[in-house]
Amino acid sequence: MKKNEASLSLMKFVDESPSMYHAIANLAKMLKEAGFVELSGHDAFKLKVGGKYFTTTNGSAIIAWKMGKKIENGFRIIGSHSDSPTFKIKPSPDITVQNHYVKLNTECYGGAIVSTWFDRPLSVAGRLTIKGKDVLNPEVRLVNIDKNFLIIPNIAIHMNREINEGYSYNKQKDTLPLMAIVEGKIPDKKSSFMSILAKEMDLKVEDILSFDLYLYDRTPGAFVGANKEFFSLPKIDNLGMAHPSIRTLISSGDEDFSQVACVFDNEEIGSLTRAGAGSPFLSDTLKRIVIAGMKAQNIDEPFFEVFQRVLHSSFMISADQAHALHPNYTEKNDITNFPLMNKGPVIKNSASMSYMSDAVSASIFKEVCRRADVPFQTFVNRSDMRGGSTIGPITMGNLNIRCVDIGNPILSMHSIRELGGTLDQEYIEKAFASFYRA
Repeated sequence: MKKNEASLSLMKFVDESPSMYHAIANLAKMLKEAGFVELSGHDAFKLKVGGKYFTTTNGSAIIAWKMGKKIENGFRIIGSHSDSPTFKIKPSPDITVQNHYVKLNTECYGGAIVSTWFDRPLSVAGRLTIKGKDVLNPEVRLVNIDKNFLIIPNIAIHMNREINEGYSYNKQKDTLPLMAIVEGKIPDKKSSFMSILAKEMDLKVEDILSFDLYLYDRTPGAFVGANKEFFSLPKIDNLGMAHPSIRTLISSGDEDFSQVACVFDNEEIGSLTRAGAGSPFLSDTLKRIVIAGMKAQNIDEPFFEVFQRVLHSSFMISADQAHALHPNYTEKNDITNFPLMNKGPVIKNSASMSYMSDAVSASIFKEVCRRADVPFQTFVNRSDMRGGSTIGPITMGNLNIRCVDIGNPILSMHSIRELGGTLDQEYIEKAFASFYRA
């Protein structure tokens, strides 16, 4: 791998993926170009040993896999998520102020660091639906208003003297993005959101049934540091794991076991959706793979027994991001477990099991890293601070599989722009490649 190639590839991917729907579409494109066959949920899964496949749900989650030579040798799974904290556009979003300004009504999606969204060029991306032939299947189109379209302006310090003293932002008042200036009657055709959206998509306003649209940062990813030690980029949490999981799956060789990469949606809001880790999407897909594998290998045994043996032979890496030691806030990390950037992936631990790592699963990941000549670190929250969680425990609520929670150490997590380590992005690809090898 060329120096910084992993970070460059990630930055290009994120720049081209302004919403979770675009991210999944771009991952699907990568897979198709590598010879993977797309299967619809409506399709019968007729799978071949050594075959390469993927399936999606809701346009925002994807599972890709390579069929192993022996289905009973289990799955090696890397799980991540496609969504990141942002702001979602509400229906009927236009708000006019003094018959002059037009701003948009939004709600916060996930745990965003709100202050980072101010005073920077923003735009809107996601999906919309238009009437189709089948009432249960409206036509879905991806949306990206590819221009500097919105901005959330700060109020001047002269009008808010407390801004640097710990100001508490009101998400219904302070964070509404400015879109336009009204010309003529309100709302006029030039400055209503639906009119602009319809024009951008070459549609009539009445053609649009509904939409799922989100704000995104317009500034491209960039290297930072005296020697490009870092990269500054939106959505490192968690496209920084989703992208390399698919890249390494594509480049992996054929093995006796099946290799799987799954990217869920809605981790930032709890995962309890049809595309989230709390859904049966992964467990149902694995069951279909096992049934197809049993047929391909002429295994004439009860499915339940075979499936349980497959799960017993399987292992999952729940891959999200981890908190690096912050140079300005060293006291915020645990006394003896403080990950440093560019020192390798982090095994995340918690006595509450908000992470799935235990002595056995951590040891397995350590050996994966050792075989790849990749350093590893550990993270535990301070005992007096509440930590987060991720898809590991939620996924294990549906599947009895050994699992470890890991991630790269980053800074500014949940900011509009996060900070990753260039070496760490190379390390995680090497670790994933090692995991997919026998």
